[in-house]
Amino acid sequence: MKLRRDIFQAIADPTRRSILVLLASQTMTAGAIADKFDTARPTISKHIQILNECELIEANQQGREIFYRLKIDKMKEIDHWLEQFRKIWENRFDQLDSLLQTIQNKKDEK
Repeated sequence: MKLRRDIFQAIADPTRRSILVLLASQTMTAGAIADKFDTARPTISKHIQILNECELIEANQQGREIFYRLKIDKMKEIDHWLEQFRKIWENRFDQLDSLLQTIQNKKDEK
């Protein structure tokens, strides 16, 4: 039975987020990814495995090498979930802007 991991637990780890950033611009082998970190290769391999299990990345074998790439559709799921909070934050910033403008206008009237 395959373990199903939560994508939000996966992206909670800073190393895994860094791996996702690397893969956002290009496909890379596990070795190339590991070369970017001061961490043991087995540790990076474990991070890659978790990202793969969460379907945030996918593996594509080319000859003897396995190349990893970011799965944009899964990243869109994360963005969609965050969108609800983005709307709340934007509304609060708009309210703050309004309040600051009101305060400034009152100061200008004096």
